[in-house]
Amino acid sequence: MARVVVLGGGIAGHTAALHLSRMLRRSDEVVVVTPNSQWNWIPSNIWVGVGKMKTEQVTFKLAPIYKRRGIGYEQALTTVIHPEGDASHQSPYVELRYTDPARSGEHGELAYDYLINATGPKLNFGATPGLGPDGHSSSVCTPGHAVQASAALQESIAKMRRGQHQTLVVGMGHGTCTCEGAAFEYAFNVEHEVRQAGVRALADIVYLTNEYELGDFGVGGLTFTQQGFQTTSKLWTESLFRERGIRAVTGAHVTGVEEGAVHYEQLDGTINSLAFDFAMLLPPFGGVPLKAFDKEGGDIGSELFAPSGFMKVDADYTAKPFDEWRAEDWPRTYQVPAYPNIFAVGIAFAPPHQISQPRTSPNGTVITPAPPRTGMPSGIMGKLAATNIVAMIEKGDAVEIRSGSMADMAAACVASAGSGLRHGSAASMTMYPVVPDFQKYPGTGRSLGDTFGEIGLAGHWIKLALHYLFLYKAKARPGWHLIPE
Repeated sequence: MARVVVLGGGIAGHTAALHLSRMLRRSDEVVVVTPNSQWNWIPSNIWVGVGKMKTEQVTFKLAPIYKRRGIGYEQALTTVIHPEGDASHQSPYVELRYTDPARSGEHGELAYDYLINATGPKLNFGATPGLGPDGHSSSVCTPGHAVQASAALQESIAKMRRGQHQTLVVGMGHGTCTCEGAAFEYAFNVEHEVRQAGVRALADIVYLTNEYELGDFGVGGLTFTQQGFQTTSKLWTESLFRERGIRAVTGAHVTGVEEGAVHYEQLDGTINSLAFDFAMLLPPFGGVPLKAFDKEGGDIGSELFAPSGFMKVDADYTAKPFDEWRAEDWPRTYQVPAYPNIFAVGIAFAPPHQISQPRTSPNGTVITPAPPRTGMPSGIMGKLAATNIVAMIEKGDAVEIRSGSMADMAAACVASAGSGLRHGSAASMTMYPVVPDFQKYPGTGRSLGDTFGEIGLAGHWIKLALHYLFLYKAKARPGWHLIPE
């Protein structure tokens, strides 16, 4: 009998757990440890944040799904990993602190044979003074945050209906943020809502981003063929911003948020302030705080985790100039080299380098998007880790480990630009590979035949269909495993 413990119940962890429950032997066991009682389809938080969906449309309770699938479930935070066991434990184990209301604050332990770290991000609002729902700006990172954002947005719309001009700021709350695509989506959904409300003329919408140029999205931008011509995501995105009348401020690092004002530094070193009536600014991500100790009790946290808190896996973390980075630097199996029975997937693994070119202001401030590892790539990694663990259990040392590098992985993204069955729109984009490979694809780093973008009503219908499709899949309904990650 083998026990596989999955830390985290988000897209990567939940996907891994469901596939493990399908592929493991009856004598084996899978246990999910997550502090949350509900699963959240995070891409649709955008629609909750503008009042187009309710929280119950983007969440569901995990316990009934795991009970039906025979998956163990501990509603708890993992605090410590003991990958070698210790003097009183022969097997590796993790320490837990329960968040289940019935056991809140209690501590526990859970032994494992294989471990998948899919803990996702720590929402590091504290990196920027005044940032976040506990400060002076809104967020759509969680369903609760999105509900608050929607209420604040509706207040601004109500004021515009009374004839008051409003400045609405949407974007990134720090120079090292990721998820630029989510901020892009929210900006255009806000613009769509104020236009539908008939008050567009009274709204100044500003997109504040750490991207060097529009269309970067943390992946260094895209080059694709459209109707026989090559174009770039920069030109494509700039056109959309002009069409919708959204003003963009690029290369920005938010230094602080006060009531009604956001302060930021730009790549040229200038310090600026922007007054606002409504602001939704995303936080930078960090690794979920975890400690690690060897068998003798020695602290091995620096061996397992990067300074960011993300777990180091089979990547090349050697410091190099940007032009010396290679596609092969990226992890292939997401295993921890010293402990091959530990995998880190989704946001939990430490990327070896940025995808967008690193840039620093004259003041020494890093203003560069961090690599995205969300959505489709997270699901693919979760399934990959599950598949490899099942093979390791069945075949032992003779197993051939499957690989799935982001430098050899395709991704599709449908970014909402406004909700509505008749008047909605979305930007549909694909890229291959996610991490550019300039040796294989000189010039662009990606296959032109597999990288493209298009915007229109059809994209909204696709995104809405995917919302229901992936909720169906996450609930493990009949045939769920046939739906691609």
